[in-house]
Amino acid sequence: MKRFVLILLFGVLHSVLLAQSKDEPAIRQVLRQQTEAWNKGDINAFMQTYWKSDSLVFVGKSGVTYGWQNTLDNYKKGYPDKTAMGQLQFTIIRIEQLSAQAYNVIGKWHLTRTIGDLQGHYTLIIKKISGKWLIVQDHSS
Repeated sequence: MKRFVLILLFGVLHSVLLAQSKDEPAIRQVLRQQTEAWNKGDINAFMQTYWKSDSLVFVGKSGVTYGWQNTLDNYKKGYPDKTAMGQLQFTIIRIEQLSAQAYNVIGKWHLTRTIGDLQGHYTLIIKKISGKWLIVQDHSS
């Protein structure tokens, strides 16, 4: 019986590690896609990594914003041109699997800009929705 439990436990652990090792590159790709779009000055492409839903949650210095369109509008208002956007760099501190379909990502962001650099931290909840990893919650400060 002990041997069966050990084999079962090993199998479960192995499955979790395989899923995480398979998913983590896809999660990192979401952030690379965001960086590339931002650095081209393309906020619309940047927003394709977010869940296109009224249930999207963004928490920033101005408070909580609900919905994809409202988040897009706030980005465009806060970063009206390439000079304001600058060049984005993400540093991932931790990627933690919450479930088979969800990850928590903690990191730092830095904007290099001619009008003055900006930086802060972020926490993302990224979920697999219809086969695609999307940001469903973003807390950036």
